[in-house]
Amino acid sequence: MFEGLKYWRAMRAFKAIPRVERRIVFYAESGQDWHHFRPVVKYLTAELGQSILYITSKADDPVLTLDSPGIRAFNIGSGTIRTIFFQWLEADVMVMTMVDLHNLQLKRSIHPVYYTLMFHSLVSTHRADHANTYDHYDAILCAGPHHIKEVRKRESLHELPAKDLFEHGYHRIEQLMLERREPELCTPDNIHVLLAPSWGDDTILNVCGLEITEVLLDAGFQVTLRPHFQTRWMTPEVIDRICEKYGSHPKFALQEQMAENDSLFDSHIMITDWSGAGMDYALGLDKPVLYIDVPVKARNAVWPELGIEPFESYIRDKIGAIVAPDELEQVAATVRELVKEPAAFRNNVQKIRSDWVFNIGHSPEAAAQAIQTILARVAEKSAAYKPVG
Repeated sequence: MFEGLKYWRAMRAFKAIPRVERRIVFYAESGQDWHHFRPVVKYLTAELGQSILYITSKADDPVLTLDSPGIRAFNIGSGTIRTIFFQWLEADVMVMTMVDLHNLQLKRSIHPVYYTLMFHSLVSTHRADHANTYDHYDAILCAGPHHIKEVRKRESLHELPAKDLFEHGYHRIEQLMLERREPELCTPDNIHVLLAPSWGDDTILNVCGLEITEVLLDAGFQVTLRPHFQTRWMTPEVIDRICEKYGSHPKFALQEQMAENDSLFDSHIMITDWSGAGMDYALGLDKPVLYIDVPVKARNAVWPELGIEPFESYIRDKIGAIVAPDELEQVAATVRELVKEPAAFRNNVQKIRSDWVFNIGHSPEAAAQAIQTILARVAEKSAAYKPVG
């Protein structure tokens, strides 16, 4: 009850702000959203002089305690108050990473609001999500050219209104490129493997977690297991079984901190499945990825209608190699082969990154400028409908 009252007051405080000041609203479904929003918000406020209203559903969101004159933050929780807030929102632009707007409980406002989605992954739009996941946004800040191609193809096939698509980029890769450090020298006797699968019934830990951990340790590799946080919630037993058997092994470590980067920097290679983390790792750190070919993650059955190979499928053998779950005896040799020529791999990745990710090194400016453009379009449209006389 008291929590609900707190969220109600936060919503009332937001509504008390004059409508003319409610130009740009960011919504954070998770506290992790700030990692994606931060450079864009910084550019909007510090360079372009904009003021930001930041709505979050998490009490531990770092923005709530941020001391910045250009940002006002409000925690509305994730329950009924949030649903009401969305339904009655009055603002010019709302920016979010949240998918499935209007498909689930959070609907578009009854008032005119320009909804803008910012991608927080390089994964394609048409297989890993519902077929209509992106249909109800007005604009999308695209990470790469594949996103534009996929969205436009769906619009064409289903005669949907054309969205405003902007070439944004992907800050996570830029962050990794900026912060990365070289791991210890990779030698045949010193190979550090990061085992970082996605979550779900058909992912590595559920399908062959114990077996692949044994293969890696028997090969003499240092192994850091970095399970997806959802695995700890949904199937914690698959983590526990591995730790019970190998937790005391001198070359095994478990890492479950989401914001931690040391395991990314200190490893020489990642092993994953359909996780977008593999693309981040390869394109951000110039290091190879070994994919275990577990069943594909598809949230809809109609994805082939676009006739476009999903990026997460296309890129796998370009940034590493693929091994089937029933051929794990090949893993050790494949790992050794992938880490053998880091300079050649780095040159290859640079070309892929340039071709498939927009505005490397400049994505915050691109996103901020796109939001400025959206604001201008909203103002122009509002003026066109304003009564004369």
